[in-house]
This record gives sequence, C-alpha cells and structure tokens, in this order.
Amino acid sequence: MSCFIYDLTPFTLLDYPDNVSAIVWFTGCNFRCDYCYNPDIVFSKEGRITEDEVLDFLKKRVGLLDGVVFCGGEPTFYKNLENFAKKVKILGFKIKIDTNGTNPNIVQTLLEEKIIDYVALDYKAPKYKFKEITKTNTFDRFEKTLEILINSNIDFEVRTTIHPDLISEDDVNEIILDLYNRRFHKVYYIQNYIHAPNIGNLGKPSKNFDITKIKKDLINIKFRNFDTV
Repeated sequence: MSCFIYDLTPFTLLDYPDNVSAIVWFTGCNFRCDYCYNPDIVFSKEGRITEDEVLDFLKKRVGLLDGVVFCGGEPTFYKNLENFAKKVKILGFKIKIDTNGTNPNIVQTLLEEKIIDYVALDYKAPKYKFKEITKTNTFDRFEKTLEILINSNIDFEVRTTIHPDLISEDDVNEIILDLYNRRFHKVYYIQNYIHAPNIGNLGKPSKNFDITKIKKDLINIKFRNFDTV
C-alpha cells in the first residue's frame, strides 16, 4: 500500500487533548470501514504536499503550536514516517498519532525512539466482528499494538466509533470487558458516528445507541458526540 502526505490542516483545538496543533493527513488505509468519512484520503494514490512543505510551515509555527497530529488514512504505513517524525520532533513539537493499530512494529519503534507523545488507537470492533467492520483479518496485529501501548509509559487513548446499525451495545460491552481483562487504565472513548459521505454509502443510522446499556464500572469511559451525555 502506497502512502503519501495528502494535506495539512494548519490549526486545530480538538484533535490533540490540551494542545494547539496542526494535522498532517496521510493517504491510504488497509481498512475499508463502511462509515469512514475520508474516502478521498483513503483511496488517493498520490500526495498533495511534500515533507519539506510541511516542515517549512511548521518552522513558522514554532512557539505558536504545541503539537502535530499524524492522521489519515493510516499514517503508520508511510515509509519515511520515523525520519519525518524525527524532523518534526527536532522543531520542538509534540507528536500525536492516530492509528488503527495494524502496524505494531512501527509503533514499537516510535515508542523506543521516544518520538511520539500520544497515541489514539481505534478499537474498531470486538474480535468476532472485526473482519466484518474493517474488511481485514488483522485483529492479531491490532491487539499486539494494544498490548504494546498498555505496557508502555506513553499517554494514549482507545476509541470506538459507533454507527448503531453496525456496532451494538453488546459489542461495545465486549470491548470494555476485553480492555478490563488486559488491565487497561487509560480512557476509553465511545464516539458517536456523525453522518457524512462515507466509503460504504451508508445513510443515517436507523437505530439509536443506548448508552445506559454500557458497562461503565469496569474502566474509565467517556462519550463523544452524544447529545444525551
């Protein structure tokens, strides 16, 4: 899978907790989640911006931005990610990476080199539904990344996007139980699907997700984009 830099968002207050940041978007993804709202990025075969252009922008934002978010697509499949991240780090920025967790070796390397500061790991679905949601047989690689993060000292979160027609309350409770059994002690974010053009051409959900059915007493859970929370 080829991976390039697709675009740069110069400013965000939402994507890196407590940090004013820019976002670097990487093309390509090995998943084909129906609800994914970034089809242009996922299917793009070329980059729109170079590393040097990103770095030139960031040099002008030293002291103005706190961090840089690597997002996609799936940034861990970018071949020069380690070296590029080092250059960003040298400028003094914190780095957050958003990942589906299916490239555990690069995550391990970035941790060992102390290049990244925060990870958002997408837990797409419980093991029994993982292939249905992602269209891949990669749960073993995902859980390796999860274990690497749990056994590290890095600050990270785990999150699941909820399209109620695809992921049920029972599915989420299965994820919660798995995280509990793995002695996960960070925050698990359950984030509501916000309708937008998507890979699977899904419409708005036909059912609601009932957060009162979620087991909230096992791990630290927070909800995103739910009107009732």
